[in-house]
Amino acid sequence: MIEVLTTTDSQNLLHQLNALLEQESRCQPKVCGLRLIESAHDNGLRMTARLRDFEVKDLLSLTQFFGFDTETFSLAVNLLDRFLSKMKINGRDLTFWQELVSKCLTEYSSNKCSKPNVQKLKWIVSGRTARQLKHSYYRISHLPTIPEMVP
Repeated sequence: MIEVLTTTDSQNLLHQLNALLEQESRCQPKVCGLRLIESAHDNGLRMTARLRDFEVKDLLSLTQFFGFDTETFSLAVNLLDRFLSKMKINGRDLTFWQELVSKCLTEYSSNKCSKPNVQKLKWIVSGRTARQLKHSYYRISHLPTIPEMVP
């Protein structure tokens, strides 16, 4: 069934699309970098379009293995293209990057990497100095506090 968007939903969606379209031009890879990749010979010393496709397939298998969203895959490919357009990469270096990315994804999905404590983050983000706390102590009735953890 086709859902009917309310005016506020459609306006929010339109605003978000416009913001993303403005960002798209800044995030595109440089043409000279893409031409360098396309014109490179497949001798194992330079990055070629075939090696780039291989890395994209590898990223797809990693995102499917770890159960990440498709948005994560598209962002990873975008970052790969941006990186390749700005840096000169040899084909031999790709195995090192592949190992590094797989280690990062493994650590990210492990139990060691947990969600941050929201209360502690609120306190850090508020970033009040001692002088600001002194002046605002009598004006603000409730300041965020960090709960102390007993070992």
